[in-house]
Amino acid sequence: QVQLVESGGGLVQPGGSLRLSCAASGSISSIYAMGWYRQAPGKQRELAAIASSGTPNYANSVKGRFTISRDNAKNTVYLQMNSLKPEDTAVYYCNAVIATMGAPYMGRDYWGQGTQVTVSS
Repeated sequence: QVQLVESGGGLVQPGGSLRLSCAASGSISSIYAMGWYRQAPGKQRELAAIASSGTPNYANSVKGRFTISRDNAKNTVYLQMNSLKPEDTAVYYCNAVIATMGAPYMGRDYWGQGTQVTVSS
C-alpha cells in the first residue's frame, strides 16, 4: 500500500557532494517522520538523519556535513551530503513512519530498497 522510492546514490570522490531523494506514495493518511539510515559492509544499520515535527536529528558522524529536508506536499525527503568521506560509504535506506488510509491512527515503519553511496578516489 505504501512505497518508498529512493534515488541519487552513486560514486563520488572524497570531499564531494551527493543528494539523495526518497518519495513516498500509496494510500497515505499521515507521515509522522522521514529519515535516512545507512549500513556499511560488515556493520549494523545506523541512523544518519531523521526529520519529524521538530528539529531534525543527526548522527554525530554526519553533523555539519549532512542536511535533511522534507517537502511535505510531495511526500519526499532529501539528504544533502557534503564533504563526503570514505567512511560514509554505505547503502543508504529511506525510512518513514506512515499511517495509511486504512489505519489512520496507527503509524508503522516503511523502508526503501536502498541506494549505494561510494566515496572513493
